[in-house]
Amino acid sequence: MSADVKQQQYNAEQIQVLEGLEPVRKRPGMYIGSTGPRGLHHLVYEVVDNSVDEALAGFCKNINVTIQSDNSIVVEDDGRGMPVDLHPKLKIPAVEVIHTVLHAGGKFGGGGYKVSGGLHGVGASVVNALSEIMEVEIKRNGKIYKQTYSRGKTQTPLIEVGESRKTGSKTMFKPDGEIFEELEYSYDTLEHRLREMAFLNKGIKITLKDEREGQKRTEIFHYEGGIKEFVKHQNKNKEVIHPDIIYFEVKKDDEHEVEIAMQYTDRYNELILSYANNINTSEGGTHMIGFKSALTRVFNDYARKNKFIKENDEGLSGEDVREGLTAIISVKLTSPQFEGQTKTKLGNSEIRGFVETTTNEYLTAFLEENPSQARIILDKCLRAARAREAAR
Repeated sequence: MSADVKQQQYNAEQIQVLEGLEPVRKRPGMYIGSTGPRGLHHLVYEVVDNSVDEALAGFCKNINVTIQSDNSIVVEDDGRGMPVDLHPKLKIPAVEVIHTVLHAGGKFGGGGYKVSGGLHGVGASVVNALSEIMEVEIKRNGKIYKQTYSRGKTQTPLIEVGESRKTGSKTMFKPDGEIFEELEYSYDTLEHRLREMAFLNKGIKITLKDEREGQKRTEIFHYEGGIKEFVKHQNKNKEVIHPDIIYFEVKKDDEHEVEIAMQYTDRYNELILSYANNINTSEGGTHMIGFKSALTRVFNDYARKNKFIKENDEGLSGEDVREGLTAIISVKLTSPQFEGQTKTKLGNSEIRGFVETTTNEYLTAFLEENPSQARIILDKCLRAARAREAAR
C-alpha cells in the first residue's frame, strides 16, 4: 500500500489513548494556562490551595511556602496529613492516587471537602506531571511517611521514615525544564497571591521564605480581620470619605457563603475585586451582578426615602453609586461553575439572588443606622450623577 493511501486511512490505529498523566505533559496549557511564568507560578498555587482547603475545613492553621536555592518549592502545612491507607478500588496508598491519577481528590462530593478552590482534583497530579522531581512527606497516625515521584510517575513506594506526634503534609517539587520556558520563581508574584489568600481566609497564617542567594527574606501574612483588612490595604494611599468599612458575612445552609467589605474613597474610579472559593474571578460573574444591582437599588431607595432625590427624577446610575468605591466580594460555594478554561468568571445562577438579597438587607441596615456616613456617601454619588448630566 502506498504512503499516500496509508495517509488517507483514518481508523482505530490513529486514535491515540494517552495513559496516566501523559495528557498533562502533552497539553500543559489546558491545565495550568501556559508554560510561561504564569503556569510556573500556578504550580505553587495548586499545592497551596490544597493546604488552604484543609484550613477551610478547620484542620490547618499554618502554611509555609519556601523557594529553595535551586528554585524548587516546598509547601508545608499542619493539617491532618494526606491519607496513606490503601485506596479501596486501586489498591495503592491514597496519597499515591492523589499524585498520580488525574481527577482524584477529596473534592468531588465524597465528603472530603465542602468548599474548595484548586483545579477540582487535578491539582497535585498536574504538579507531579510537570515536575522533574516531587517528594511528599506526611505526618499522620504518629508516623512520618515519604514517597517520591517524577514527571507523573511513582519512583518509590510509600515508606515509613520516622515517628512524629504532629500531623501535616509537606510537598517539595522542582518544575520540569522540558516543559517550562523558564524556571525562575518571582518572589513578588508569589507574595501577591499568598497575601491575597491570607486576606480571603481570616485567621490563617501563611509564611513565604526565599532562600536564594542574594534574595533571602521572609514574610508572614496573617489577617484576623480578613477582607476588611484587604479593603484597608487597597485604600492605604487613598483618602477615605467615611470612617467605617461596611462589612457583612452570611452563610446559607452550608451550601453558600458570602462575605463583603466596602468603603468609599475620594477617587473617581471604582475597584471591585471578586472571588469565588478563593479564586479571583477577574471577569466577574453572577456574584458581581447580584452585588452591583443591589448597590444601585439600595442607594436609590434610600435617596428617595430621605428626599435626596425627588420622586419623579431620574435616579442614580450604577456608575454613580460605584464611583470611588473599593469593595471585596468573596463567595464560597459547594459546586462552583466557572465559565471558560481560565475560570475567571462565575456562572452559578443561584448565587446572584443570594448575594443580591444579602447586600440589600445589610447595606440598607448600615445606611439607616449610620445616617451621617450615609449622607457623605450619597453626596458623592449625587455629585457623580450631576457631573455625568453636565457632561451629557
